[in-house]
Amino acid sequence: MPSASSNTKTSLFKGLTYMTFMNAKSKTTKKLEEREGKMGSGGDVPFNSKFTIYVVACWILAAFGGLMFGYDIGISGGVTAMEDFLIKFFPKVQERKLHAKEDNYCKYDDPLLQLFTSSLYLAALAASFFASKACTILGRKRTIFLASLFFLGGAGMSAGAQHKWMLIIGRILFGIGVGFANEAVPVFLSEVAPVQHRGAVNILFQLFVTIGILIASLVNYNTSTVHPYGWRLSLGLAGIPGVVLFFGSMILTETPASLIERGKDGKGKSALKKIRGVDDVDDEYEEIKKACEVAKQVKQPFKKLMKRESRPPLIIAIMMQVFQQFTGINAIMFYAPVLFQTMGFKNDASLLSAVITGSVNVLSTCVSIYAVDKCGRRGLLLQACFQMLISQVAIGVILLVFLRNTGTMNSSLAIVVVILVCTFVSSFAWSWGPLGWLIPSETFPLETRTAGFAFAVSSNMLFTFLIAQVFLSMLCKMRAYIFFFFSAWILAMGIFVYFLVPETKGVPIDAIVERVWTQHPVWKKYMDNKDDNGGTKAMEMA
Repeated sequence: MPSASSNTKTSLFKGLTYMTFMNAKSKTTKKLEEREGKMGSGGDVPFNSKFTIYVVACWILAAFGGLMFGYDIGISGGVTAMEDFLIKFFPKVQERKLHAKEDNYCKYDDPLLQLFTSSLYLAALAASFFASKACTILGRKRTIFLASLFFLGGAGMSAGAQHKWMLIIGRILFGIGVGFANEAVPVFLSEVAPVQHRGAVNILFQLFVTIGILIASLVNYNTSTVHPYGWRLSLGLAGIPGVVLFFGSMILTETPASLIERGKDGKGKSALKKIRGVDDVDDEYEEIKKACEVAKQVKQPFKKLMKRESRPPLIIAIMMQVFQQFTGINAIMFYAPVLFQTMGFKNDASLLSAVITGSVNVLSTCVSIYAVDKCGRRGLLLQACFQMLISQVAIGVILLVFLRNTGTMNSSLAIVVVILVCTFVSSFAWSWGPLGWLIPSETFPLETRTAGFAFAVSSNMLFTFLIAQVFLSMLCKMRAYIFFFFSAWILAMGIFVYFLVPETKGVPIDAIVERVWTQHPVWKKYMDNKDDNGGTKAMEMA
């Protein structure tokens, strides 16, 4: 039999082993609890990272894709209001514009003039699906590089146009660039941003869109007095941000997720260290690898996107884009100079008014960067619906009562309309503008995130195209009632958000399914464990 001394030594050994094990377990549990606590209170788990000049430069250089999109939105309305441009390409419109008895609401109604603006968005719609494949096969960096080439080609063709078909081809090249940039840039920004700053960095894309619109307004204001080629300068200067994006895309690093997804694990880890500014990236690297492995298991993401459990985020993503356009924002931003001329402003004054609204757009988007993670998505969307509804109805009433078919509006009332347009633009800029891109990027599970976002981009381009193509004809036919038309859509938007859009503030992006969709009173029935034929299946989550 063992001695008492031997038993004592054995007991001490077991006791020390147990204490060591429990101490290690306690530390592990504590670490997990700390990480879970951070997830619960602040969203995604923050990994080791620090701000560096290089990573901030990457954000800014990539966001020039958004600036190009904004410039294209803002430049067309000012150009189509320039007399030299109309005389060369649309002389009938210029003749109607100068006619003393021409209807204020119909002076710019011309299908080809509208096609000049809207062709860009139709091209972007088609290009977005090719861009999705390019992002996967070539990577985000090379897709952004391709976007810059299309931008430069569009700028050259548009500025040197001698015929209408050259103008349209130039716009189509711009559109392809927009399709590639709008697919690649938001994905790039999300993947290089630290988790704890992802929301703000995502909105950086929309901020640069608004800066592009403002720059376009300033350019139009200054080139409108340069005869007879001011419009050429406006279109050709799009090449400057295109050049920045061209050289910037060479400086950018490829995203770690893209590299690892394409089997370049070593380069992916090196890129992660570079953009995080630290060497201790093992935890984040392993999470990216795990996410890529899960995503690779889904061979047909577009097919999975059509399944029952994918309907809630897909419906939200598409409807956010539909409603974003039917607020009437792009109608106002495209044609702000034309709209203000309709109210009686002279050409220079109308362009200056567009500069004012563009400035409001930029400043209000900065509000969103601060407020989105404090007030929540739903709060900003609902508040904006109320403010936009009041603004649109007030504009409609003033134009209906005081703007006749011929003649001009009282200057004081015209200024009131400009103020109302600014209140409308500000509410959109801190809500439906940036959140229309942010919400679709965070509500899809990982395996359908890229495919789902492609649907969001293409839906945005489709409805932007429709609004751009028909707005001037609608203005001619509906007159001031067009603002009541948009008001009705804003009311529908508010109802949609109140009942169907979930709050995602503070929810980890990979926990959206179990913490949002399965808890939502309407959408949870799509997330049960029954398939459409009543059979049992495991819930598929990111």
